[in-house]
Amino acid sequence: MTSGPDILCIGAVLWDIIGRSASHLRQGSDVPGRISRLPGGVAMNIAMAAGRFGLSPALLTAVGRDAEGDELIRACESLGMDLRHVYRSDDLPTDRYMAVEGANGLIAAIADAHSLEAAGDKILRPLISGPLGSDADPYEGCVALDGNLTQSLLEFISASPAFARADLRVAPASPGKADRLRPFLTRSRAMLYVNLEEAGLLCQTTFPDAATAARAMIAHGAARVSVTDGSRSAAEAVAGGDIVTGCPPEVLITRVTGAGDTYMAAHIAAERDGATRQEALDRALAAAAQYVSGEIPL
Repeated sequence: MTSGPDILCIGAVLWDIIGRSASHLRQGSDVPGRISRLPGGVAMNIAMAAGRFGLSPALLTAVGRDAEGDELIRACESLGMDLRHVYRSDDLPTDRYMAVEGANGLIAAIADAHSLEAAGDKILRPLISGPLGSDADPYEGCVALDGNLTQSLLEFISASPAFARADLRVAPASPGKADRLRPFLTRSRAMLYVNLEEAGLLCQTTFPDAATAARAMIAHGAARVSVTDGSRSAAEAVAGGDIVTGCPPEVLITRVTGAGDTYMAAHIAAERDGATRQEALDRALAAAAQYVSGEIPL
């Protein structure tokens, strides 16, 4: 099928509760700062960023029918999200994510995405049995998946005929969930967006830099990969092709949560605009730098 949104974002849509301080933090720190609550989750962050880059995103996720869920839906609608296919659960609470960030980066985070995991393949019904697609009439657009989905559901997606024609883009939700992407590493079906640590976890080793990691992931069977390494050089590689690299602009870091999702959305948007691989990488790195510097509003 070719009708529908520019990008379909599948995964976590929840409340982000983020505490930020301008101080350097360590275990036990008690400092002044700001605490915000905003719509978040990897799928939601990608969708919001995609919207800023001119794409029309739709969400496939699970949101509870509780008061927090109703408020989240209203907030997402106000941001222009297509929520027609969101699974609303009567007995599962709306998920939440909590993080603490300091001048020295992300200090700690806890993702409570248990309702998304419990909903399982219910969130995929619009792609499996219409109206977005089916096994016989697969969805043909861009799909952004996040690693908050269970390993079994990601395994299913990696082999499902309903995704056979989709432009699959996959990112782990965190290093702790990187191993869930292993089905896409071995089936050569998607582009993987990982950081250096996540690449090492998937390949069960450590890498000195992004280019080395990208080569190794292609050697392990990936079709295409993007590896970032914070403020250091990033790399993008494709099976049977070369590697392109780039460095992000130097900026003052004011926030961290959502930077990788902004990078991924910017990269997808650049390629849809006809950018070369090098241009897409450079534009994605620039967008992520703008985001962490605070130049892009929340």
